[in-house]
Amino acid sequence: MNGLVFTFRTQRHMRFHVYTVIVVLLISFIAGLALREMLILLFTVSLVLVAEMFNSAIEATVDLVSPNYHPLAKFAKDIAAGAVLVTTVTALIIGALLILGDRRFESIRLGLTQEGLGLPVYTRLILGALAIFFIVVIGKGLGGRGQVLRGGLVSGHAAYGFFFAVSTIFLTDSSVAAALAILLACIVAQSRWEAQIHSVFELTLGAGVGSVVAVLAFGLIPR
Repeated sequence: MNGLVFTFRTQRHMRFHVYTVIVVLLISFIAGLALREMLILLFTVSLVLVAEMFNSAIEATVDLVSPNYHPLAKFAKDIAAGAVLVTTVTALIIGALLILGDRRFESIRLGLTQEGLGLPVYTRLILGALAIFFIVVIGKGLGGRGQVLRGGLVSGHAAYGFFFAVSTIFLTDSSVAAALAILLACIVAQSRWEAQIHSVFELTLGAGVGSVVAVLAFGLIPR
C-alpha cells in the first residue's frame, strides 16, 4: 500500500494513468461491454499501472546506484519507460477493439480488404506516418547509436520531410507546390547535416524511407 500511495503521490505519469483507467472503465460501462470484455479490459489497463510502478522502482534504484549521469543508467531508464509505452499502446488497441465490437471490426476489415476500395487521404497519411516511425526506430536500433529524436542510422526528420513532400506530389497537380514541398524537405535534411546530427548517408536513407512509404501509400494503394 505504501508503494501504491508513494507512486501515485510522486509520479505524474502514474496519476495520469489512473485517471485514464477510470475514464476508460466509465466508457466501457456506457458502451455496454460484456463481463468477459470488461475483465479483458481491466487486466490490460492494470498491466499499464504495473509497468509504470516497475518503471518508477527502476528509476529510483538507478538514481541510488548512479546519482551522476551514466550512459548505462540512461539506458536502463529508457528501457523501463519503453516497457510502459508498449503496454500503453497495447491497452489502447485492445480498448478500441473492444469498444468497436465484433460486428463493427468485421465491417471495417471487410471494407479495407474489398477490392478496388481506396483509403481516404488522412488514413493514408496516418498509416504512412506510423510506418515511418517504426522503421526509424528499428533503423536506429540496428545502427546502434542515436536516440529516437536525435541521431541514428535513419534520419526521422528526413524521412517525414520526404514522406510529406512525395505525398504532396501525388495529391496536387501544381508543379510549383510539388517543387516547394521537395525544397522544404531538402532544407529539413540539410539542417540536420549542418547541425552534425546526421551524416549524408543517414539523411539519404531517411529520405529514401520516406519516399518509398509515400509511393506505397499514394501510388500503389487504389484510390
